[in-house]
Amino acid sequence: MDNSVIEKKTRLIEAGYLAVEELIKIAKEPIINKVSSIDSESATDDLAADKLTRAAQAKKIAFMDAFEILKKIEEEENALEELRTPSESRKVFKGVEQR
Repeated sequence: MDNSVIEKKTRLIEAGYLAVEELIKIAKEPIINKVSSIDSESATDDLAADKLTRAAQAKKIAFMDAFEILKKIEEEENALEELRTPSESRKVFKGVEQR
């Protein structure tokens, strides 16, 4: 594989780790802050409930996306490691006609 492709994949993996860190920050943020714009009286409103539902859904998406990115990073790191290290199984065995 071309070194520039390997370098780009390595940079993408690094960017993936940064993206996961940002998604973790999003997942850790509380849905309702003490200084929230939603006060106790309006928390019963349909609009407030809808906002809370959307916030919870956004957290779920951030959570799932982080795991998906980590899974893909692991796959790509394993593929790059295979390219970097010679392996006995990667040797091509010649058939009888090619000997």
